[in-house]
Amino acid sequence: MHTIEDYRFHPCELAFCGLSGSGKTTLITRLMAMLSRRHLVGYFKHGCHHFDIDRKGKDSDSARRAGARCVMISDPEKHALVADGKPDDLWARLTLQNMDMLLIEGLKELPVQKIVLIDHKEEITALLRAGKLASVRALVIPEANRVKEYSSFGVPVFHRDSVEEIAGFIEQLFHRQIAARPLFGLVLTGGESRRMGTDKALIRYHETNQLVHTATMLLSHCNQVFISCRPEQQHTYKRFGFPLIVDRYRDIGPLAGVLSAQQLYPASSWMVVSCDLPQLDPQTLQKLASERKPLCHATAFRHPRSAQPEPLCAVYEPKSHSRLLLNHSVGSNSLKAFLQQHHVHYLSVENPEALDNINEPDEREATCLRLAQTREGKRP
Repeated sequence: MHTIEDYRFHPCELAFCGLSGSGKTTLITRLMAMLSRRHLVGYFKHGCHHFDIDRKGKDSDSARRAGARCVMISDPEKHALVADGKPDDLWARLTLQNMDMLLIEGLKELPVQKIVLIDHKEEITALLRAGKLASVRALVIPEANRVKEYSSFGVPVFHRDSVEEIAGFIEQLFHRQIAARPLFGLVLTGGESRRMGTDKALIRYHETNQLVHTATMLLSHCNQVFISCRPEQQHTYKRFGFPLIVDRYRDIGPLAGVLSAQQLYPASSWMVVSCDLPQLDPQTLQKLASERKPLCHATAFRHPRSAQPEPLCAVYEPKSHSRLLLNHSVGSNSLKAFLQQHHVHYLSVENPEALDNINEPDEREATCLRLAQTREGKRP
């Protein structure tokens, strides 16, 4: 299975490999024109002999000639970084993962998943037969009448002009790989409940307390559900029968729970819900589960009252982990700020009260009364 450890730059990456003249650039640009209608598509060109984006006489060129080892150029719509030496893999990952998917030109010698383009002379087939090209997912050939012949290699075969068909294959490939990774649930209970004066996770608005009620709702959509808590809460929460993930970070708010969960299971997606949302209903969670876009960093609701992202009822995808860690390393521990800064798929919520945090005793009393009245109204 294609796991989070298998990729070079991006969890949804695909290299296009072939000898010179096989049409790699032509095919990639045609595919990008089609895929970019639905996704953010990145492109990485590997194996260039030489390139230079500076123009002689420009400020950036003058700075480079004067000795600057790194130059960034930007305007309101785009930016470029020109630096000496080989690009750092971590920097490349952090930059390229802002995209939904990455198409790579080159890297045929590395075990990244790839589409191989057959040239007219068929010279690359020798590498295929010798098993020297790893992780081949499909072949692209120049003659449409030879598809059956190349099917003996055991992977799908496309004619190079079948761009729509190839684009569909790429989307299906990534979605199959995403579907193979688990979606775990995480109930955030690590707050100190200072304003409420009592543990919010143990309050009963429904037949069970908020910890059990929220975890039970998540079980309908997740492979497994965990409770996020501080070390001193373990003894209290373990009796409810859900596995615990104890915070490995202190004093950074809900981010501690998300990072701790991602550290334990980095290849999983996480549906994260705070324990202080007593009016959260199954329909809202169903929408989050069914309409999430796992090619993004996250899927979240916009709060109907503020139009701001709601970070405590959201799905965080595996590629968000490195960005969340980077934010933490520079002192930015706000999950809301993370959502505002990155490519996130936003949903609207039909029940405006579903995302209301209940933090004060008077809010608790009013919510208990409202929920009781709702239950009474539903009874025959």
